[in-house]
Amino acid sequence: MLELIKAGGWPMIPLLLLTVVALAIVVERFWSLRRDRVLPPGLGEEVRVWVAKGKPLEQAHIDSLRLNSPLGALLAAQLDVRQRGREVMRERVEDVGRHLVHRMERFLNSLGTIAAAGPLLGLFGTVVGMIQMFLGILDHGIGDANQLAGGIGKALVCTATGMIVAIPALAFHRYFRGRIASYIVDMEHEAMRLGDVLDETAAASRKKH
Repeated sequence: MLELIKAGGWPMIPLLLLTVVALAIVVERFWSLRRDRVLPPGLGEEVRVWVAKGKPLEQAHIDSLRLNSPLGALLAAQLDVRQRGREVMRERVEDVGRHLVHRMERFLNSLGTIAAAGPLLGLFGTVVGMIQMFLGILDHGIGDANQLAGGIGKALVCTATGMIVAIPALAFHRYFRGRIASYIVDMEHEAMRLGDVLDETAAASRKKH
């Protein structure tokens, strides 16, 4: 492995740095996008039961819910405007949802950039290697054909490394985007169910008065 890195020359340095950054992003996103961290099991049901009791909702409780998780932040935003009607609640959910998506997609643009830049850097390294090889031919002649073939092989090391960096980065980029999209669908479903409970509670309160 070390011999291959040396064979690629200095263009291997940025490729190795991209590899380290991509690996760090993947590990961090796996940790941050765990399902029990984004959508804690039972949280939606707990909030609906809390609201269905019809008791006054304390702001401190809502603020605590907001800090619980992305789902908690969405439901807390919905509870903040519970007195303003279904349309206002829907707009607030959409607005907060966009901010939550932005937070969950943190570093994914960087991962996508690495996926795009990896092959280009690899090709650049190969071109540099080929230029150096042909300049050597101009100075010293073709010489041994086996040495020439070895020089071409070394130049292609950068291209192979660029692909090795880019393919997993692209795969994880798509994977995390899909996971976030799935989370958003589930969060919207929980918000709709909470909206129904809020409507029922408001209707029951009006009947009492």
